[in-house]
This record gives sequence, C-alpha cells and structure tokens, in this order.
Amino acid sequence: MSQVFLYDTTLRDGTQREDISLSVDDKLVIAKRLADFGFHYIEGGWPGSNPKDADFFARASKLDLGSAKLAAFGRTRQKNLQCEQDSNLQALLDAATPAVTMVGKSWDYHVKLVLSTTLEENLAMIRDSVAYMKAKGREVVFDAEHFFDGFLADRDYAMATLRAAADAGADWLVLCETNGGKLPWEVEEIVREVSKHIRTPLGAHCHNDSGCGVANTLAAVRGGCTQVQGTINGYGERVGNANLTTIIPNLQLKMNKSAVSPEQLRNLTTLAHFVAEVVNLKHYNHAPYIGHSAFAHKGGIHVAAILKANDTYQHIDPALVGNEMRSVVSELSGRGNIQFSAQALGIDLNNEEAQHVLNHIKKLEHDGFTFEAAEASVELMLHRLRPNYAAPFELVDYFVITERRQSRGLLSEATVKVKVGGEVKFVAAEGNGPVNALSMALRSALEEIYPVLQSVRLIDYKVRILDSAKGTSALTRVLITFQGGGQVWTTVGASANVIEASWRALADSLEYALVKLGSTTEMPS
Repeated sequence: MSQVFLYDTTLRDGTQREDISLSVDDKLVIAKRLADFGFHYIEGGWPGSNPKDADFFARASKLDLGSAKLAAFGRTRQKNLQCEQDSNLQALLDAATPAVTMVGKSWDYHVKLVLSTTLEENLAMIRDSVAYMKAKGREVVFDAEHFFDGFLADRDYAMATLRAAADAGADWLVLCETNGGKLPWEVEEIVREVSKHIRTPLGAHCHNDSGCGVANTLAAVRGGCTQVQGTINGYGERVGNANLTTIIPNLQLKMNKSAVSPEQLRNLTTLAHFVAEVVNLKHYNHAPYIGHSAFAHKGGIHVAAILKANDTYQHIDPALVGNEMRSVVSELSGRGNIQFSAQALGIDLNNEEAQHVLNHIKKLEHDGFTFEAAEASVELMLHRLRPNYAAPFELVDYFVITERRQSRGLLSEATVKVKVGGEVKFVAAEGNGPVNALSMALRSALEEIYPVLQSVRLIDYKVRILDSAKGTSALTRVLITFQGGGQVWTTVGASANVIEASWRALADSLEYALVKLGSTTEMPS
C-alpha cells in the first residue's frame, strides 16, 4: 500500500469562498483539528497578504500539531528584484514554518500577460526563490500555477518551470489545475508524462469548476502524484476546491493508498461537520461519505434488502468514515423502513405492527405531513408503541387570540390546558406571535415538573403552503426544530390552520425532548 501525503489548504484557499471569513481563533482551532486527524501538511495562509494571517502564524507556533507540518503560502520573488528585497519572501521567513509553499507561473500566456515579464525572467524568479528558501532551511513546495493549461499551450516551457524549481532544490512540485476546466483523462495523461521526466515528488492541486475536482485529483494520483491538495468540504473560490472529505476515503478504501490510519479515517465525518460549524455554513447533507444522507435509505425495496445484508445497497460500511446507516420514512417506504427504524430504538415490531405504522404514516403524508425532514416525529410514533410507554403529558385544549391594541400594539395571548399525571394545568402566556404564545404557555405548564425543558430552545421554524391555489385556506405544513442536551431534532405538523399545524409540531417536539433527554418516559405520580 503506497503512501499519499495529504495537504490541506482550507485555511487559505478555502477562505477564498465568497461567504467564508475566519478569525484567527477560528483558524487555530481548525488547524489543531486537522493535525489531530492526521494531515501531513496544513497551509495556514498567506502572511505577506494581510495582518490576520501574520498573526495566525505567530500564534500557531505555540500549537502542538504533532507530526503535521505547518506551511506558509506566498509567491515567487517579484520580477527584477532580489529575494532579500522581496517583502513577500521575507514575510514567509518571518512566519517561521517548517514548510513554505510558493506559487509560480507555468503558463507562458500568464507570464507575458499577467507578470508582464520575459519567459527567462520567470524561470529565474522560480529558481532564485526556491534556492533562497532552501538555503534558509525550509521544506519547499512549488505550486506550478495553471500547469495543465500551460502544458497544452507550450509543453517545453511548462516543463522548464518544473525543472527550474527542481534544480533549485524544491521538495515537491505541485501541478495546479487552477481554472478547474480539465477532465480526468487529460490530467492523468499529463501527470504520467511529467513523471517520466521529473524525479522530484509530484502533487496535485485541482479546482472544481467543471465538477471534476475530486476525479481529477484521483486521476493525478493514478498518473504518479503522491501529494494531494484540497480543502475540507470542498470550500474554495468560485465553485470550490477538490474536496478532501471525498478524496481521502476514495484513496484509502478504493485505491489501496495509505493516507491516514483506519482510526483517523473514522473521524472524517465529525471533522467535516466540525469545520462546517466553525465556518458557519450548513453542512451539505448529500455529500459523499460524510453527508447525513450518504447512507440513508428511502425506497422500501432497498431497506428490505439491507435488513438482510447491509452491502446490498451500500458501497462501504459507513462506520469506516464515522457515519451511520439510516432508514428514511416516507410514502415510498415499506415495512422494512419501519422495522429498521424501530430496531435502532430497541423496539421489535412484527409485520402487522410495522404495516399499521406504515399505513398511518402514508395517510398522514397524504394529508400534508412529511417525515423525511422530521425524523423525531417518526421516532416518537415508535416510542409510543412501547408497552410501558406513557406520555409525559396530555393536551386537553388551547385558545389563542391575536389583537392590536392602541396602547400596546400587536398582542398574542394563548391559554392551554394540559394534563400532567393526575393534575390538569391551566396556563396563559403572552408572546410575540400566536405560535410563540402557545410555546410559552405550554412550557410554563410543563417546566415545573420537567425542568430539563428549560435547557431546550427553538432554533428553526418553517412554514410551507402545500396547495397555494386555495389561497388563504391552503393546507399548511410546519416544521419545528429544537436543540437541547447536545441534540437537534425536528417534528412536523400539517393542517389548513397554521396554528393547529404549529401546535402539533410543538407538542411533539417537547414530548420528544422528554423522551430523549432522559427526564421520564412514565407519567409522574
């Protein structure tokens, strides 16, 4: 099993995505997490471009990154300037990282148009910069920008840029597919040709503009690259960089390459979610390997098969990447979906019981409910099938008014009657809307007996009109998401009355909270 070295550039290239901006503290915690996962190189930023990245490197020197090497990124020296006089190269040295990565032009078109210099001077810029950094004791990664375009435009010159870096002592030559427009067979063919003439280890840095960032990286490895560069979750400029959360398991599980240990690979899903949380972006549920839906099964035929053998509809064991198999319940489900979900909760259902639940779900979905995004509602149905289950509370009735008063403006007030144990509680509360007033009243009635609900908070409320042709009398679906005890769950309600739909979802969410957070599953005496 041959070794492939992992080079992460989330903290530099990944932050060039439009909606990502990381603080120094953000970058430090991500760097530590990447090191713990097992990355060989972590590119921290461009110290010559902004004060924040310079501050990051100053503080990162105090981090324990284990065997991971921190790399500072910059460019080759400016034209007609000595390395000692180049502020960018001096900033790279000041970063005091064991590795430096320098980008240089390998496409003659860019040399003439962008750098506005001669082809000979560009080769000297590469040669001088690499030799200068090697003399300062740094490991040097040379990023040959636009290499594949340059190779196709002028093969001899593109190869000359690699030789200039290699002759000066570069440790790595990284072939950059910067515009993201090449296809896998082109990439593999070019890398294979380069590897015939260059002995310095090769790497690949691919962008995803044609949707081939991952495929091009894997093709580059087939061609001879032993370093892969990319970002967590594919973050990056334009449509993104090659996604390391897909590349790594493909290398390790499909291509017989060694990247990280099996134990580290099992942390891949949590790493992807952690980085998404820090950059404040919603994690993509349908991402390969690490998405919430990556091993989710909805079709009844599929679930019936995986109940017999997991590999019938799964290409790997999800545990290998720290993910898990799920069954999605919907109108397309069969009994197997219900039995699978019940088994996960430790509930055994016979075929008749499973069919009863399935029929009920299909009827509710016909009435406007949806359970794909509201797994807590399904789980609650299954909990209610337990022989010893007793609901922690029973809804009796509610009353809601909303009015506009000249003295106080818009006002919503709700009154709820709830049976808890042998006691009937009658509670009123005001809110900034009818649903909020209902929530306040219901929680007020329950929190004295179930104080765990004080730690539960609503984080999302979605309303969807299902048949807009009916106007204000249209059927409405409500999804309510709560968070508490380190968990997040969603319940659903549907009705032609938005208050009734909200009430059903709200009540289910609070009952689910009491079940999941360990308060009780029995009626209080």
